[in-house]
Amino acid sequence: MTNRRTPPRALAIAGLPVPLELRESARARRMTLRVDAGRGLIQVVVPVGLPDREIQRFVTRHDGWVRERLAALPPQLPFADGAVVPVLGVDHVVRHTPDLRGGTRCQDGVLLVGGQPEHVARRVRDFLAAEAKRELAARARDKAARLGARVAAVTVRDTRSRWGSCSSTGRLSFSWRLILTPDAVLDYVVAHEVAHLKEMNHSPRFWALCAGLTADVKAPRAWLRANGARLLRYG
Repeated sequence: MTNRRTPPRALAIAGLPVPLELRESARARRMTLRVDAGRGLIQVVVPVGLPDREIQRFVTRHDGWVRERLAALPPQLPFADGAVVPVLGVDHVVRHTPDLRGGTRCQDGVLLVGGQPEHVARRVRDFLAAEAKRELAARARDKAARLGARVAAVTVRDTRSRWGSCSSTGRLSFSWRLILTPDAVLDYVVAHEVAHLKEMNHSPRFWALCAGLTADVKAPRAWLRANGARLLRYG
């Protein structure tokens, strides 16, 4: 059976503290519920054709669980003047300078942003995404050359379920939010995806290749497990 999914839609349920996103899946045999930390909403996956009233009863029964999860989430961290944003793990303070020339840039622990106040968040995000692509692409191609492999392309996106991926055609994709992590963490994720250019699996040979491309594997993986949800709250 194919994993057919209809586009998500909103479902209004009185009393919910955050929006609810509903997804129907042909492979779902029961309803599942989770809190999307990055987007600050509840997501429900249900079998195709299930009546809304059943879904509403299901969510209402788990109201306490939802509220506990929401309360445990780290706070939103908007890109605004005065905000502290890590760049390769080093904290930088966002400073809005309306007449800044030359574009957004990092300078002595400060992230300088020009233009109108309402554009600060977008300018910071665009800058970080561009820095992420530059850093990730350079490291990916360097590590691939060490394996005698070729990177077809490198893209950055705002992925929510994985930090990186590698296609069978050699295209690598990464979350731009990796630029917020310590250098060793970003380097590990690049090594992980480049190793997939040779081994599209997680066999012992794959992990040996990965370990040969970066200084550490275990500590960065542990860091992502502990801090991944917080990264999704930036911006």
